[in-house]
Amino acid sequence: MRRIGVSLLGLALAGPAQAHLPLAQTPPVQPRPDAAAPPAVQVIGTPGPDSIVTVRPRSSITSRQGLQQFVGISGANSGARGLSMNRVVIPPGGRAAPHRHVGSESAIYLLSGTVKTFYGTCLEKTVVNRAGDFLFIPADVPHMPVNLSSREPAIALVARNDANEQENVIPHAAPGAAGGPSACPR
Repeated sequence: MRRIGVSLLGLALAGPAQAHLPLAQTPPVQPRPDAAAPPAVQVIGTPGPDSIVTVRPRSSITSRQGLQQFVGISGANSGARGLSMNRVVIPPGGRAAPHRHVGSESAIYLLSGTVKTFYGTCLEKTVVNRAGDFLFIPADVPHMPVNLSSREPAIALVARNDANEQENVIPHAAPGAAGGPSACPR
């Protein structure tokens, strides 16, 4: 019963244009330089102080973290001023690039999969989470999630207190890594 609920939630979030494809097989859409590129979302309603807006992901983008992301709520599409929410897919055996979110906290709900997250200045700490877990990552904490499965994608809902959250994602090179100071033990 629980498995069906998660699957239905995933299908509902995928929207009608993707309901027939398993999420692991949904190809990421790479940004195109031409202005005629189809939008990654369908927005229903007009953003405003007294309006409800529906956002339906139509395709995914590749996030600055290097992951497949289905854009949900952001300042650009809904008028949100202080939060964003997206669905992120880590492919089997995949990982995000080490990064941090400047000035914004992250709340994550793991819908499916098992993820090991490396975090800290040297990415020296770890935590393992599985489907059903909620995670909180404080602002500015360097981290790198890794999907522990070589066969199944890990899928998460990610919310941040930043309506333009991709603008404040910056890569993190741990000290001691390729040219950085050697503050991290090896």
